[in-house]
Amino acid sequence: MSSRAEILAAVRKNQPSSPAPLPDTQKFWHEVDDVYAQFNIILSGIGGKVLEIKNWEAGQEYLKEHFNGRIVSTLEGFEPLPESDPHALADVELCVLQAQFAVAENGAIWITNSALRQRAAAFIPQHLAVLLKKSDIVPTMHHAYARIGSADYDFGVFIAGPSKTADIEQSLVLGAHGPRTMTVLVLNE
Repeated sequence: MSSRAEILAAVRKNQPSSPAPLPDTQKFWHEVDDVYAQFNIILSGIGGKVLEIKNWEAGQEYLKEHFNGRIVSTLEGFEPLPESDPHALADVELCVLQAQFAVAENGAIWITNSALRQRAAAFIPQHLAVLLKKSDIVPTMHHAYARIGSADYDFGVFIAGPSKTADIEQSLVLGAHGPRTMTVLVLNE
């Protein structure tokens, strides 16, 4: 018997007879007075930009005015996002996506494969813009996990702000390994 097989056999032999109960996480759930304000503060603090819009047309105007180059999207008003070849995204300036929801406590947005068409879409472009309904901002990650826990999706990702890295000299670099900017257009319904 190999050492791997011995280890796995020992693990199987020493399993508890019944699973331990999950801890009560309700004590960590707290409500935020204004989830939009909290989301705005946190996302702005980590390098993102939040812009409240009255309708999608206003969002389209803002994006066309502030971004030059190739803009792709799963939403109407822009070039459709290529579905098959991620290499087709190599020259994309801006990708515009629809978020399922966002989290106020950390500024993260949740996007699944239904909004991406292909996983690379949120990570290859120079800039990322996300359309989010104001009512789809939850206070904490506990609320977020409760929302996605029973959902059916092939791929999902939390994205919080533009990509960034810092070195030991405390030099912060935005856009080091992904979009240089992230703009969240919050639709006030």
